[in-house]
Amino acid sequence: MNKEILKYPNPFLNKKAEEIKEISEDIKALAKYIIETMNNNQGVGLAATQIGESKRIIVVDAGDGPMIFFNPRIIKKSWKKEAMEEGCLSLPGYSLKIIRPKEVELEWLSEKGEKVKIKTDGMLARIIQHETDHLDGILLIDRLNFWQKLWA
Repeated sequence: MNKEILKYPNPFLNKKAEEIKEISEDIKALAKYIIETMNNNQGVGLAATQIGESKRIIVVDAGDGPMIFFNPRIIKKSWKKEAMEEGCLSLPGYSLKIIRPKEVELEWLSEKGEKVKIKTDGMLARIIQHETDHLDGILLIDRLNFWQKLWA
């Protein structure tokens, strides 16, 4: 596998990814490739859609090593929000201040196909929200408000 990270305005980035029906060896290999691609590009997260794969897979590394999430779904968001600068491997050279919930509760499937749930905050919560946005065809620029778009 040798895939480039798709860059904006590639229309594939605006498509919603498909649920994974079965966590096969091919799906696990794809997830490991996504980790490798993330690491080779000094990223902290990457979604399958960013390499042209319509699969609901994200990988995240908030500093404790890479984590793989199959069919991730945010089931709860805190009402407390904060604005922080975010970058994106599909929008190289841009750093945009994005407002997001501080905490999220996430549900996903493990590599063994088991349902897992966590509540998290901080950088991990932010990266998870950013990457799950990619699975829904949402980019950083879609999160900007009117005034931010005017000045971007």
